[in-house]
Amino acid sequence: MGWEELQTEKNEQCRERHELTIERMKQIALEEVADPAFSPFFQGTARFLLELEDVRWRIVDSRWEVLELKEMQEINRALYADILGERYESSYANPVYAVKMLGEEYGRLLGLLYAEMRGGIPWAFENRVDYLTILHELFIEIYNSFEAEKEPEYKALKNIVYWYASDYCDVFLADRIEEQLNPEYSFAADIINTVNLENDRYLYRFGEYISKNELGTARYLRSLPEETIQKMADVYTEGYRVGFINTGKDLSRKSVVNIRYCLGFEKIIKLAIQNFEKMGLKPVIYRAASSVITKKEQFKTGYYGAIPNKQYDYDHRSDQALFMDKAYIERKLDVLKNVYEKNKELAAQFAGPAVMEIFGEKPFSPAAKLEAPSYTEAQRSLSLLFDNKSGQITNQYIKGDERSFTIIAYPVPEIGDDYPKIFDEVICINTLDSKVYGKVQQTLIDALDKGEYVHILGKGENQTDLKVQLYRLKDPEKETIFENCVADVNIPVGEVFTSPVLEGTEGTLHVSKVYLFELQYKNLKIDFKDGMIADYTCTNFENEEDNKKYVYENVLHNHKTLPLGEFAIGTNTTAYVAAKKYKIEDKMPILIAEKMGPHFAVGDTCYSWSEDVRVYNPNGKEIVAKDNSVSSLRREDTSKAYFHCHTDITIPYEELEEISVVTKEGENIILLKDGRFVLSGTEILNEPWAGRKQLSESER
Repeated sequence: MGWEELQTEKNEQCRERHELTIERMKQIALEEVADPAFSPFFQGTARFLLELEDVRWRIVDSRWEVLELKEMQEINRALYADILGERYESSYANPVYAVKMLGEEYGRLLGLLYAEMRGGIPWAFENRVDYLTILHELFIEIYNSFEAEKEPEYKALKNIVYWYASDYCDVFLADRIEEQLNPEYSFAADIINTVNLENDRYLYRFGEYISKNELGTARYLRSLPEETIQKMADVYTEGYRVGFINTGKDLSRKSVVNIRYCLGFEKIIKLAIQNFEKMGLKPVIYRAASSVITKKEQFKTGYYGAIPNKQYDYDHRSDQALFMDKAYIERKLDVLKNVYEKNKELAAQFAGPAVMEIFGEKPFSPAAKLEAPSYTEAQRSLSLLFDNKSGQITNQYIKGDERSFTIIAYPVPEIGDDYPKIFDEVICINTLDSKVYGKVQQTLIDALDKGEYVHILGKGENQTDLKVQLYRLKDPEKETIFENCVADVNIPVGEVFTSPVLEGTEGTLHVSKVYLFELQYKNLKIDFKDGMIADYTCTNFENEEDNKKYVYENVLHNHKTLPLGEFAIGTNTTAYVAAKKYKIEDKMPILIAEKMGPHFAVGDTCYSWSEDVRVYNPNGKEIVAKDNSVSSLRREDTSKAYFHCHTDITIPYEELEEISVVTKEGENIILLKDGRFVLSGTEILNEPWAGRKQLSESER
């Protein structure tokens, strides 16, 4: 049974329930509750849900298809208007306003309710009557509690939300997992493959917020020659294929690839789907989660449009804190296990994600709001427990040593007036000659393989002074410490990386400004002792407690400490010079930024869940530094080995005084000095600073 047939059957099963909720909503939109302070909230939310129902019917009876583009745009903006710009200041979606108008306890809980109702927008466009009915029933049950003369007890309201989340785990979470595995869930793929991509109208059919970025991207891609679009698709899919070859994994045993991207790039994605099909892979293109049951904080995994308000997402990142307990976490884990077991054949066919990221948006530094829900220490522990156990369950059915991935990134129009030039520059960066880089990077690796440790020293106001211990080679003729990254899974080319030895790795990592997972950090500083984070701070907020909390939640991901899982030296000076030329250093994605200087990843190693897969560099040497003393605990207890996070932090070349390799004999081999490569054989990497692009093999 296909996706549409399956959804039609589900819709029919709840049709009567749905019709009853719509009639009740029409009444609520006009009624007053006992306490007039709450009436605007319930009336406004009911009107919003009725607005979604009107959109759903436009889709169902094909009225949507005859709308003018301007009408589609007006509807799109109306659905998201309440959280856009200044409107957010007086929106119940804003915890500050909700608490002010409804009280501390009610405000937070009803703010969660309102955010959950807003999560129904995409379900209207997918005609998911079953999902919308569940939302309506939750809203009506909460509303009924306020109809009595006496205000409801907060505990009673909390219980309603709790049982909603717990009871419907086996609907929302179960479907979420199946959407990630089964190509039959083809809502997005059907749009991409069947609609006219030469017209802006198709963008509004997804149900995501559409901004100038999505429109501008789609329009710019239409202006490019078809061979350029094909080249972009080929780089994307070929990197995925080669990733399997380079890691010795058998792609022919897989049949499903997960495509993750941001709206506007459909012309590339359509060709990529065709390329993947030639490899025997069908696409799963699932939407980024919108429910408190399935979201992971403010992070987006899947496809999505513009983010209407990043502060809104940040404010609601910990909404689960209002009801999470041990029983709820155990319930989610049970659902996860049962759904994977039910779909184990599909899971075994899953090859991994192919990700197309975007960059160029204005860097976002969130405001810390006391009114926003936050986890207790006990809940943080439960959240980490879920991440750990869910990771183990997922790896049981989608084995890390059998899957791969690829990631590539392109700019969006918000990056500035030079967008077309920057886009063309990025196409060049993403297709740099890997043969040239492979040769130069091998020169760096030959020097690094002699080392006992690497010393990284900051320049000027940069306080970095860090010693990174290296793996001891047993057979230098056949083994190597660093991987020579030549643009397969990780595009563009331009880094050598390793898993450091934790013991003896110590010192301070500092960067003046960095952008990680769409959040900006100012003067991020992390101290290491024996490879583990010992202290951390930044200067985003006036209050030091807020600075530490910000880093703790978003870099350490609520872990008390994390290991230094990766040390790398980026070699893509072409990207660095381009970023400086267009003044977009703070807007570059970590995917490219990590190639623009030395970078350090806190969390798991690059080889997590596949440490025992034998990997070789192009010169035939086996990469043996894949573990550390934490990840090696997987042999005894996987819960102690993995943290389910990996955050890359790059120091720009201009903030570097020196990077040197210190051998066991005490020799000091200098790789970079004053931000320039000085090791013999690596001078080509300095050419972009002199106004020359790095040459291809054919030009040399």
